Amino acid sequence: MDYQTKMKIKRWMNKPFVTYGFLAIQTVVYAIITFFPVASLESRGVMFGPYIYFYHEYWRFVTPIFIHFSLLHFVVNSLVLYFIGQQVEAIYGHWRFFLLYLLSGVMGNAMSFAFNTAGIQSAGSSTSIFGVFGAFLLLGYYFKHNPAIQGMVRQFALFVGMSLLFGVFDRSIDMWGHIGGIIGGLLLGNMLTLPKNHGNFSIHARILSTLLFVFLLAVCILYGLRKYSLLF
Repeated sequence: MDYQTKMKIKRWMNKPFVTYGFLAIQTVVYAIITFFPVASLESRGVMFGPYIYFYHEYWRFVTPIFIHFSLLHFVVNSLVLYFIGQQVEAIYGHWRFFLLYLLSGVMGNAMSFAFNTAGIQSAGSSTSIFGVFGAFLLLGYYFKHNPAIQGMVRQFALFVGMSLLFGVFDRSIDMWGHIGGIIGGLLLGNMLTLPKNHGNFSIHARILSTLLFVFLLAVCILYGLRKYSLLF
């Protein structure tokens, strides 16, 4: 392999292709929902507690991440993912960002399942996006003396705070999904750490974060199943 080919591969590997991949998936899903409604992707994939309880459709903890209810919903989340995802993927690396995005979305959907009013339908990549925010906010703790990271952390913290505040007044926003996503992102950020462990993440913090993530996820799912068993 010649030098130019190696450099091309290196440049490609440095691109945020995981972010682009997630964007491509939700774009294709939105197009199918819009132009081929007979496929019923929306009804089959949104977070809907009764179907998880009665029909054991556990894929609904993952699929809502890629489904959006309207064009505005899709565009806003896609833009946020495009700009924020590139930055966080560059810092955490490709496979860490992949796990961070998916698993924080699962945590957000699990918390939505557990604590939202029974029968509420919810979807959107914001559960995962808030997880990405949570993981980046964690860097503010590990890089207290880095002015560039501290500046970005303050901007992200302001956005998260405003989003949660709007969620208090707008009932169409899945607050529990957002809260779960942030908590998941914070724990996953500690679990996965940065490439070469920049920031000196403690092994004890990593183990504790892993245990807390698994415990909280299990509690949310079991509590949600218990809730529906008492209702029906």
